[in-house]
Amino acid sequence: MLLRLNGDPTIEDLRNHTMECVERLRTLLRAGAPARPDPRRPGFYDVEDSGRVFYIHITPRGRVLLLATWLKETPEPDVATGRLAMPSPCSQQRALAQGF
Repeated sequence: MLLRLNGDPTIEDLRNHTMECVERLRTLLRAGAPARPDPRRPGFYDVEDSGRVFYIHITPRGRVLLLATWLKETPEPDVATGRLAMPSPCSQQRALAQGF
C-alpha cells in the first residue's frame, strides 16, 4: 500500500533519532511511501525507504509516532543506476556511538 499524509505531519520521535531521520520520514509521508500495515496492531505501519524501514503508529488524531528504524537486510537496487540503494544515515551514527 502507499501511505501518504496531507499537510505537514506532526511526528513525535519516541526513541531520540536524529533530526535528519525524522525529516526523512516526514518527507516520505508527504510524498507517499510504500508501507505495510502491522497485522496485529491497528494504526501501526512499516514505512519503507530504499534500504531503511521506519516503524510508526498513526494516532486517531493524525499524529505520527516514530517508534523504531532499522536497515533492511537486503537493500533494493536503484533502477536508474543498477546499484544497491544506500540507506539514509539516520540513527546510524547514534547507534555506532552507543555501541550498537
